[in-house]
Amino acid sequence: MLVWFLPLFLLFLLLGLPVFFGMLAAPGLLLWMNGQERDLALLYRNVYNGIDSFPLMAIPFFMLAGELMNRGGITMRLVEFSQALMGHFRGGLAHVNVLSSMLFAGLSGSAVADTSALGSMLIPAMEREGYTRRFAAAITAASSVIGPIIPPSGIMIIYAYVMGESVAALFLAGIVPGILVGLGLMVAVKLMADRYGFPASRSKATWGERGQASLKAFFPLLTPVIILGGILLGVFTPTEAAAVAVAYAILIGMVVLRTLKASDLPDVFMRAAMTSAVVLLLVGAAMAFKTVVSLSYAPQILADWILALSQNPLILLFLINLLLFVVGMFLDAGPAIIILGPILGPIFVDLGIDPIHFAIIMSVNLTVGLATPPMGLVLFVASSVSGERVETIAKAILPFLLVEIIVIFLITFIPEISMTIPRLTGFAD
Repeated sequence: MLVWFLPLFLLFLLLGLPVFFGMLAAPGLLLWMNGQERDLALLYRNVYNGIDSFPLMAIPFFMLAGELMNRGGITMRLVEFSQALMGHFRGGLAHVNVLSSMLFAGLSGSAVADTSALGSMLIPAMEREGYTRRFAAAITAASSVIGPIIPPSGIMIIYAYVMGESVAALFLAGIVPGILVGLGLMVAVKLMADRYGFPASRSKATWGERGQASLKAFFPLLTPVIILGGILLGVFTPTEAAAVAVAYAILIGMVVLRTLKASDLPDVFMRAAMTSAVVLLLVGAAMAFKTVVSLSYAPQILADWILALSQNPLILLFLINLLLFVVGMFLDAGPAIIILGPILGPIFVDLGIDPIHFAIIMSVNLTVGLATPPMGLVLFVASSVSGERVETIAKAILPFLLVEIIVIFLITFIPEISMTIPRLTGFAD
């Protein structure tokens, strides 16, 4: 009977029940109907146990660091730096949007923060330059998915926590795929700019202007270097690195640049706390949900069904990518990873797929799902920032989604894209 927990959960989602309550109500109702009161108590106790984890403390710290950098005007410095490098190209502001997302990804690791922070600045600017609002919102939403791919990444921290993998290995494996997504979007922008005659946002910057923009962006750009460097050198753990990122953001904002005031901190802390609470509640509910997954024998049933389709790992990877893409349309990346990771991960590891490689396939695919209709979270954020309807943005984003799907399959079938850096640094075999 417990096998029905997933269809019941999907039914609750279709009825409009929030994900957190659906993840607890679906298995809870089935356990109660099955007379398993002891397991029902275990289910709800695991909500707290799932959150009570030292590695997961990295998530609120990274979110706080992103909020501090955004409030301190650091986001603007990254945009100015990107504009000095690429603003003179045809479609310059669209290129700036993508490059800014790549740079901002090294600060926050959040697609929602990326969409909100960069969208509020770049969407009006692009509209003033002659771009349609829907195109500006679409490229902002599409490029924001780079945030959780390039380290630091909240989604990869969650995957590492659930599956017992190395956070450092996942961070390193995400660097090249994130850059590849960004370059792919820039190629798409270039083709569209040539076809539709997009404007350049400014004349070519002089070397002096580029140097000045680089100096302004120097301290913000040091953030990912400090985070990754400290982790790789063994100076601190990923959670400690997140705390260091917060301290560094406060130091840069309040002492070096003096763009962050003490009066700004209460609102920054409140926003970071609210965002973190949503993520951690979902993680707690998903960990409780995972308890019922193990009780229901769903992993074994699904494994048998998948292996009955084919024994060829390449064919199965193709089919699983399709499944993950559909799941990503309806379910947020964090809960999807916690629910499906323990089910799918062991199957593909047994088929000879490196666990770090599969982690990146799953993380990138579900992250792209944040920008896919009908339930992509960043589509709603882009709609809120731009004032454009979600349906309109969803149509405009389709060419960029095609690029991201192509990148997903490149990552899937060319393992070296994600595995080379972890192997060179000794974090993968």
